[in-house]
Amino acid sequence: MRMRVALFVTCLVDNFYPRVAESMVRILNSCGVEVEFPPEQTCCGQPAFNSGYAQQARVVGRTLLEAFADFDYVVSPSGSCAGMVHHHYPSLFDADPDETRSARELVPKTYEFSQFLVHVLGVTDLGAFFPHRVTYHPSCHGSRLLGVKEEPLQLLAGVRGLDLVPLPHAEDCCGFGGAFAVKMPEISTAMATEKADWVTETGAEVLVGTDMGCLMNIGGRLRHMGRSVRVMHLAELLHEGMEQGRG
Repeated sequence: MRMRVALFVTCLVDNFYPRVAESMVRILNSCGVEVEFPPEQTCCGQPAFNSGYAQQARVVGRTLLEAFADFDYVVSPSGSCAGMVHHHYPSLFDADPDETRSARELVPKTYEFSQFLVHVLGVTDLGAFFPHRVTYHPSCHGSRLLGVKEEPLQLLAGVRGLDLVPLPHAEDCCGFGGAFAVKMPEISTAMATEKADWVTETGAEVLVGTDMGCLMNIGGRLRHMGRSVRVMHLAELLHEGMEQGRG
């Protein structure tokens, strides 16, 4: 029986980085997975939830409960948004029995992109070729909240020609943190500057990650500082590498 897989596109990817979603879908298609995009989905509610507006988070979060109800798997290019579903939806929707059931059903079938490839599809080698020096930033929510740690590294290890160099103090936050960057811009800028300096120190041509919020923050700081480091989501790097691998 064919699995029904939904793309949980996330706000940043949908509005600013659609190429990330396109890369993700093309990779999944190449693995024999047909991906559907339920258009009724909106935001997961995390910005409102993290700012203390639980009711407003429930209003937008309900769109996900409805949009993904009939799917076997839900795949997202963001460990942060997937982590919101895993860790906060059961308590966020605990007042209504039907919503509670829907939230609890959504949790186990929601995966971050690299998690889905490695743990559900059993894929670590996509035949990609990417002959560049690369460093990897592990996002806080993805690694700490959702537990996405080894999966991106396993996928990068399967890319031919890629020179993966360790990022010093990789576990340190980039300073984005959603609303944190807006509420405390000076602290956020200082943290992003430090992260950009560590990225530069590696001599990497490319910075790769799994959450566009972090990559947007670090990438913006790198550009402001005049640093010529290409910033890519893991899905973009893998898809570009697959295209080169076919050449």
